[in-house]
Amino acid sequence: MPIFTFCLSETSNFTSFRDIKDFFDNQFNTNVKGLYFTVAKALPLLTKGSSVILNASVVSIKGMAGASVYSATKAAVRSLARSWTAEIPASHTRFNVISPGPIETPIYSKMGMPAEHLDAFAKGMIESLPIKRFGSADEMAKVALFLASEDSSYICGADIMADGGFGQI
Repeated sequence: MPIFTFCLSETSNFTSFRDIKDFFDNQFNTNVKGLYFTVAKALPLLTKGSSVILNASVVSIKGMAGASVYSATKAAVRSLARSWTAEIPASHTRFNVISPGPIETPIYSKMGMPAEHLDAFAKGMIESLPIKRFGSADEMAKVALFLASEDSSYICGADIMADGGFGQI
């Protein structure tokens, strides 16, 4: 059973409405257009029983100040999984989404924020998480392995919110 996991993602520097055309285009080109055409090219390679796992984000359902563009791209990823599930028989290929919450990775250092702002951001996020900690890449990998396995054979078109409860309350 072929398994494809697509984690195309542009680092998001949260921004306001001013002077964002390039930012907007870059976000949508990477997170939506890039994903769409990558999956389109991969479809002929998929065999019966394939599993395609897309990477979205909790921000697809939870509003955050300055994150409207990034959030919209991740909501589009979720929508693509729903549409592809309707268009392509699940008996051939299952499409699912993992929507992580805050995960401990180096991506935060690429957001262009000073260290003290990153520390304040992290502390604020931890306080807002019911689980009171960031998730780990290993935890996300376990979710992906489950979605790729036969144990999830009846799951298709789903969005697994692996978010420490952030988007659930």
